[in-house]
Amino acid sequence: MTKKVANHREDALYSQIASILEQNRKSVAVAVNTAMVRTYYEIGRSIVENEQKGNIRAEYGKEVLKNLSARLTANYGKGFSTTNLKQMRDFYLTYQIGQTVSDQFVLSWSHYLFLMRIDNPDERKFYEIEAKNSNWSLRELKRQFDSALYERLAVSKDKESVRELSKKGCIVESPADIVKDPYILEFLGLPEQSEYSETELESKLIDKLESFLLELGKGYTFVGRQSRITLDEKHFFVDLVLYNRLLQCFVLVDLKIGELTHQDLGQMQMYVHYYDRFVKLPHENNTIGIVLCKKKSDSLVEITLPEGNSQIFASKYQTVLPDKEQLIELIEEK
Repeated sequence: MTKKVANHREDALYSQIASILEQNRKSVAVAVNTAMVRTYYEIGRSIVENEQKGNIRAEYGKEVLKNLSARLTANYGKGFSTTNLKQMRDFYLTYQIGQTVSDQFVLSWSHYLFLMRIDNPDERKFYEIEAKNSNWSLRELKRQFDSALYERLAVSKDKESVRELSKKGCIVESPADIVKDPYILEFLGLPEQSEYSETELESKLIDKLESFLLELGKGYTFVGRQSRITLDEKHFFVDLVLYNRLLQCFVLVDLKIGELTHQDLGQMQMYVHYYDRFVKLPHENNTIGIVLCKKKSDSLVEITLPEGNSQIFASKYQTVLPDKEQLIELIEEK
């Protein structure tokens, strides 16, 4: 066996073992995290039950936690400060209804600390489900909360559907389920009043493609940009072509930096018809078109698009985080 072949085999063996170690390291990390969170839940349960049995007054309770913290730290090291013990107690109080220690806490402790700060239990449950299902990092969870994802989805749904959000998260069953209004593009770093072209906006979205796909929602993959359509030797270009694996259909996105016009909607209809007739495969569902615009008139959209439309959508976009209070008012007005 030549030295070159031996080195190649050694490299292959190393890569194989490294892959096993990395995979198991992730599994161990998940297992350790789950055990830690469940341990904190049980500690919180013990503290609460002790307080309830002893009918402990608030001031005395603080002293108990202080002494408990000192003893646990001395025997088990860091992680048992008075603040942390209070958080464990709050964790149990937050999740005790409908949650037993046998349930799987799959998110990190940091995730749960953030979720506990959400007062609305329906909203908190929604973000917990979405964080689990979409494997959100803590940073992405905070970003989705700050961008008012729950409120944005709730604005476009009836009250019964809003309740379903808190039970199942965002379920994708129809084209309307994958469309938001507005879309929040603060990750582009474009000030609200700055001047930029549609080409610049498109380039920014491509540069931040991962963030853009996360903002779009579940099941999206990127297909292409400036995809050409040719009709009678005339060329047209779709800004962004995506595919949604959950709905099994193409999603075409056109970017408009100004106010939406009926011509914009008509152009998108043409794009969608073209993809339905010449691009999509027989087993795939009808193409969806989304016109992303800075401003729009709902009346213009309604009168331009056919009744029963389920393929063409117009949504506003914002380049700064929205005012959550205003979105909540919109929900209450429904």
